[in-house]
Amino acid sequence: MDSERFDRVYEVAKGYDKNKVSLGCIGSHSALDICDGGREEGLQTTVVCQKGRELPYLRFKRIFDNTVVLDKFNQVAEPENVKMLQESNCIWVPNRSFSTYLKYETIEKEFAVPMFGSRFMLKTEERDYEANQYELFKRAGINYPKQFKDPSEIDRLVIVKVEEAARKIERAFFTAASPQEFEKKAKERLDKGIITKEALDKAVIEEYIVGALFNFNYFYSPLRDEVEFMGIDRRIQTNLDGILHIPAEQQIEAHLRMQNIEVGHRPATVRESLLQKVFEMGDAFAKAAKEMYAPGIIGPFALQSAITTDLKIYVFDLSPRVPGSPVLAMSPYMKAFHGDWFSCGRRIALEVKNAAAEDKLEKIIT
Repeated sequence: MDSERFDRVYEVAKGYDKNKVSLGCIGSHSALDICDGGREEGLQTTVVCQKGRELPYLRFKRIFDNTVVLDKFNQVAEPENVKMLQESNCIWVPNRSFSTYLKYETIEKEFAVPMFGSRFMLKTEERDYEANQYELFKRAGINYPKQFKDPSEIDRLVIVKVEEAARKIERAFFTAASPQEFEKKAKERLDKGIITKEALDKAVIEEYIVGALFNFNYFYSPLRDEVEFMGIDRRIQTNLDGILHIPAEQQIEAHLRMQNIEVGHRPATVRESLLQKVFEMGDAFAKAAKEMYAPGIIGPFALQSAITTDLKIYVFDLSPRVPGSPVLAMSPYMKAFHGDWFSCGRRIALEVKNAAAEDKLEKIIT
């Protein structure tokens, strides 16, 4: 953690007009949710778009007070754009696109805009980072899939998560049940240029958990010192969804290669008898995050999970920031907690608004 930069961000926030704090984000992933929520809570909003990808944000102009179009997303960290955001009393909300198009070093050491959430935890979802999500799961006592250091160790069905050659933000998933199947499928993908040898050497090999898939979404409020359960979404993925609609015989004959590219979300619920485990899991993660990455998780986070037939929950992925699932606005769990329908974006805006009113912005930013 760069303490000097950390202190500088606090100094910037101290100079803000607390009656005019605004929200800002990258125009991708979850920007509509963030800025619609900001508008619902009466905050000004800024969306930073990349040229050629700005049309949705121009069409949904009701929720954006300021639409900035740059040649590239990473230009948001340039001094003139940082100054523009600071002058608008902006609290920046990081989403996955922000941490994809900007380097973590830039986010942590150069982007001097007060950020809602932990800028230092964003990199924990990268599996090749040393103190990553698996270390957090271990500290929290959360079940996660068994990992294999070498393909020769494979003794059960596994899923191999390897970076695609063409699109670094996507993973070329494939399954294998033996070392021989791993080598065969890996060679096919190497020969076709889908993956590189370097990426394969860094691939994560983990047990494939057969179960019902749920993304459990939470919100840690520093103002209340409490973890809220926001709700559940399930991912719609291509071409996995298409393959699952084809009879098994045709799947085999067609030699289809499975991919898991996220293109949408569905809302879901979980049986009430499992909520105890869901709450305990969220609380344990927030506690572990505070111990490993002080001040810990701030605001939204998600634990992507599978529930097995013995009703155990295994977490196989972490989102340490706002999820890209606007269907949470329909969550019955937020309605039960707040007495009103709350999207993730609106919950963020409420926390920012309350922190500004109570002169406690330092509690919600890094």
